Amino acid sequence: MKIAVIGAGAMGSLFACFLHRAGHEVWLLDKDGERVEAIRRSGLTLEDASGTHRLNVSTVTGSAGDIGAADLVIVFVKSYDTAEALRSARLIVRNDTMVLSLQNGLNNLETIAAATGKGSLLGGTTAHGATLIAHGRVRHAGSGDTLIGAFGSAGAGELDAVAGLLNGAGIRTAVTGDLTATLWKKLMVNAAINPLTALTGLCNGEIMGHPGLADIQERIVMEACAVADARGISLSMCDPLDTVRDVCRRTASNRSSMLQDVLNRRRTEIDAINGALVASGTACAVPTPYNTVVTMLVKALELNGESVGLISRGRWFDSIRGHIGKAGIRRGSDKACRPRGIRRGVKVRAICSG
Repeated sequence: MKIAVIGAGAMGSLFACFLHRAGHEVWLLDKDGERVEAIRRSGLTLEDASGTHRLNVSTVTGSAGDIGAADLVIVFVKSYDTAEALRSARLIVRNDTMVLSLQNGLNNLETIAAATGKGSLLGGTTAHGATLIAHGRVRHAGSGDTLIGAFGSAGAGELDAVAGLLNGAGIRTAVTGDLTATLWKKLMVNAAINPLTALTGLCNGEIMGHPGLADIQERIVMEACAVADARGISLSMCDPLDTVRDVCRRTASNRSSMLQDVLNRRRTEIDAINGALVASGTACAVPTPYNTVVTMLVKALELNGESVGLISRGRWFDSIRGHIGKAGIRRGSDKACRPRGIRRGVKVRAICSG
């Protein structure tokens, strides 16, 4: 199958490696000319638990016209680049082209539909962790399930075809009948991990080793569940906090995409993750003070271009205290952000029944 991967960052490069090894014709489309030239010159290099593997993937370009129509398009660009990337990629999207978004954040599928005019799309999430070491060199830092579902008029045939293709490439994939809940579960996980790593410089697995950070992570999860509950979205989790911490453990050595963005002085996806939670909470009158705080802090990092590692210099909690009043949190109280029925000190459990 002819597959075009839009976005040759960490996850795009990782999936390209899997699909190339499975024998598919894989093209990478990326707007970064330096990255395109590096991959064209040296291919892709994958580092994983079994060693270092060099793959002769040289079909990379900055122009959709070089690719032509594709059978499957997988979108991995940053959420804020989605509209421009898909408008530029119209030449590779035919009426019968399957388009799959595995991006972070909310509203990507709506943006893709508007940019391409396609009413039949696939969306989903992946729990794989990947770190881009250099252009064309990616470290596979953790494995997990990939879930895909239908958006708009997409049918079971398209879902089954793409799930089968990904499974055949070694990407463990299942089909979900509730794409909205699936995207919100991933949103919750990203919201509870990514900004904390970006602000501290810690890898995913190191968050739980800091009691203060673990506490903030719990409050972020509680807020996300409260917003989902108010919107009637059933997350169907026995324990949402345990779900988040399981991801931390399984991707312990991974640098989150938001941390990688901060380290490389790039814009982050904070607006599409925690910012989206804040906006959704505002719309349904659910307070989200902890998500508001971390959104403000990450955006301050973007504006100031500071280096990460605030916690190691004793500035993380000073920053939290400095912003806490703006978010409407009274010290010593988390009542405002607790979902109904949740008492302080009680585990977040089965609160998202919708």
